[in-house]
Amino acid sequence: MRKNIVAIVGRPNVGKSTLFNRICRKRSAIVDFEEGITRDRKYEEAEWTGHSFIVVDTGGIIPKTDDKINKAVKFQAEIAIDEADLVLFMVDVKVGTTDMDMEVAKILSEHRKKVMLIVNKVDNEKDELEIFDFLKLGFGEPFPIAANQGRNIGNFLDQLIKKIDTVQYEFREDDSIKIAIVGKQNVGKSSIINKILGQETTIVTDIPGTTRDSIDLHINYHEKKFTFIDTAGLRRKKRVKYGVEYFSSMRTIESVNRADIILIILDATEEISTQDQKIASYAYRNFKDIIIIFNKWDLIEKENSTPGKYIQNIKSELTFLQFAPVIFVSALTGQRVQKIFDKILEVEEESKKRIQTSELNKFLEKTIAKYPPVHSTGKHVKIFFCTQVKTHPPTFVFFCNDQKLVSVQYKRYLNNQLRDAFKFEGATIRCYYRGRNKNGY
Repeated sequence: MRKNIVAIVGRPNVGKSTLFNRICRKRSAIVDFEEGITRDRKYEEAEWTGHSFIVVDTGGIIPKTDDKINKAVKFQAEIAIDEADLVLFMVDVKVGTTDMDMEVAKILSEHRKKVMLIVNKVDNEKDELEIFDFLKLGFGEPFPIAANQGRNIGNFLDQLIKKIDTVQYEFREDDSIKIAIVGKQNVGKSSIINKILGQETTIVTDIPGTTRDSIDLHINYHEKKFTFIDTAGLRRKKRVKYGVEYFSSMRTIESVNRADIILIILDATEEISTQDQKIASYAYRNFKDIIIIFNKWDLIEKENSTPGKYIQNIKSELTFLQFAPVIFVSALTGQRVQKIFDKILEVEEESKKRIQTSELNKFLEKTIAKYPPVHSTGKHVKIFFCTQVKTHPPTFVFFCNDQKLVSVQYKRYLNNQLRDAFKFEGATIRCYYRGRNKNGY
């Protein structure tokens, strides 16, 4: 039985994201005094008195607008309204009923049976006297809350639970493959997500920086569960001002941290930038599985040697990612976008691969015989054996007489030889070196 969906809607800046965070009990949505921060719809699981449900944060609805982003936000909110079991129509007691509130009410009128009217910023008893002005919206008696202070939230949630058919809360481990889609602004991350899922799941415009929050989207493919995390485009640090953009950048970093596989989206029409290198480096340093995707491939004049030139460019500009597979796609035409699924499954299998200790030690014997370890002081360096202790990422421990004597260059050599022997395409390898102590290792 699926969990019920509760969508929060209203005009901009009435406190929808503040209520969303309050219900979810964490700072999930970006909240700021600037209007129009939330653009895509955002989902989180919430729980109250043993009942669980899905809460959806939406962008502020501006009913009559020619602005491309505002139109897209309205479209996203309408999707959330259609799929919701309960709609929380939020208004602001400090401002009163506005023309825009009336227009939103018209949009919601055909869903009247599942709408609960919420008046926010009711900070005291005096404010409560003002809530009856909202009866003119036509959704019955409004419920007063102060989302920022938490005033009356418990009573509100009790009423919410009564209005939806809930299922008993139970913890279920998320066993989906989590994929974060990262890249600098306007490389087509949301367009790729939309093409993969076959619907307008995130807002796409030609204006850089449309996505500000990280959005989780779920899909099944070949009996596997995938969670795609569409992230805000990362800007250069010096261009990130404190406020909304800062928190968007932090949200992107959090998304990389909780993902299994990182899709690094590059623009095929542009050179690989310093910012691209920094994004890739962060994923690599955090031992994530990595796939490189060149988008806008349809805009490139191609010869037979063109893909090879791009791959060579990866080797020179992103030297630490030579193990990552490369896919050339066009989000606009859909060219090769479905290959992303197959490559994700291949990389996941590589990352979960386990090599037997006996096989590793045969490899180590040949590798050391070809190029023995030395130290600049002339001290004897001895590597005795190797074993794999973990998968995802593949993690190896090399046992030696003194780990301090194994040079950085030799560690890099062993890492490269591991890849030559066992591949691990797309997976970042982790290696530890353990020396002897008085009690052995």
